[in-house]
Amino acid sequence: MTTAGDIMHAGAQWIPATETLDRAAQLMARLNVGALPISDKTERLCGILTDRDIVVGCVAKGHNPSKVTAGEMAQGTPRWIDAGADVSEVLEEMESHQIRRLPVIRNKKLVGMISEADLAKHLTDRQMADFVEKVYARG
Repeated sequence: MTTAGDIMHAGAQWIPATETLDRAAQLMARLNVGALPISDKTERLCGILTDRDIVVGCVAKGHNPSKVTAGEMAQGTPRWIDAGADVSEVLEEMESHQIRRLPVIRNKKLVGMISEADLAKHLTDRQMADFVEKVYARG
């Protein structure tokens, strides 16, 4: 059985909800990632911040990224998967919620992230095609 822990990119880092978007962008650049899980003060997942959120949700609206926090951008119910979950559960979670990145949690701690690139390394072409169709489908 292939698990979320087997396919994840280990070493994901939180961005505190209180951190500003300019600092989040700097961390994304340093880590070479396009998304960061957002944590509250107790290190509970409260959202995911993407580079697109910063550009479209802040900069394009004329807001100053040094004044807007990651927590202000967090929307909806954050999704995550346990490190021991089967890859089929990973796909179900990502497909049913049409999400492209999924934090991986073990013993209530962030241990990694699963992205489309991680899936592409571990899925068949057919599985990947099905994933893309379901996640990118509108309607």
